Amino acid sequence: MDKPYSEKSWQSPDGLALYFRDYPSQVPGAEGRPPVLCLHGLTRNGRDFEQLALHLSAAGWRVLAPDMRGRGNSDYASDSATYAVPNYVADVQALLEQEAVDRFVAIGTSMGGLITMMLATLAPERIAAAVLNDIGPVVESDGLDKIKTYIGQGRSFPTWMHAARALEEVHGQSHPTFETEDWLAMAKRGMTLCSNGRIAFDYDMKIADPILDAESDAGAVPPDLWPAYEALAGRPVLVVRGGDSTLFSTDTFAEMKRRIPQATSVTVPDTGHAPTLDEPETRAAIDALLARVA
Repeated sequence: MDKPYSEKSWQSPDGLALYFRDYPSQVPGAEGRPPVLCLHGLTRNGRDFEQLALHLSAAGWRVLAPDMRGRGNSDYASDSATYAVPNYVADVQALLEQEAVDRFVAIGTSMGGLITMMLATLAPERIAAAVLNDIGPVVESDGLDKIKTYIGQGRSFPTWMHAARALEEVHGQSHPTFETEDWLAMAKRGMTLCSNGRIAFDYDMKIADPILDAESDAGAVPPDLWPAYEALAGRPVLVVRGGDSTLFSTDTFAEMKRRIPQATSVTVPDTGHAPTLDEPETRAAIDALLARVA
């Protein structure tokens, strides 16, 4: 059976071969819409957006879902210092140039939301709409400290069930309603079967270096992102927060709504960092946002 997407590559400014999935619109006559660019979180990859991409493709949207450098099918960087938001932004700009994308809808989860806000500072007119998933201009230290407890550890597992149970041990508080099949699905999106038969996380363990070596949170998050967020004003914006998130506070969430009053917002109950965007309430909110673009 043919895949519902094309597998493509592009080159980073420093010569890395990077991978992305290109889901075409399934609706004749919808080709003039701006594509949807899905940007994943720190230790994740473009597979996280598979269900959302299929949904959007069926509704007439082209969807680009890249694996950022050091993740999934993209090259690992020789210099771990390049695992930083400014380099990710430059990589995305190279992708947009290759694909001749002048205007796009950005959907960014966590790190992907930081990339989205930084793109807005450089060329806000190119962003037709934006979804920021469990991320804002202020990243809470508690949430970042949690990430530091598991990033870059290089664990591997003998079976997918072992991998799923390991994810539940680490992230169970963030997804208390997940069943076994949900943890298995998360494992298969974020891990890979290695040549030795073990299952391991599908990212370069060195992506942790800039975060763990930094003397402050600035190693993971660019400073003073409020102007970057405000650069999104004047276009449809959706802000999603996990109701139990320790990375994205209710105070920041409220301030974002104050600074861009036209932004819509969704809180996903019984969820920490980060919502999958497959929840009924987030899916409906994304559809409503895109209806304003179409």
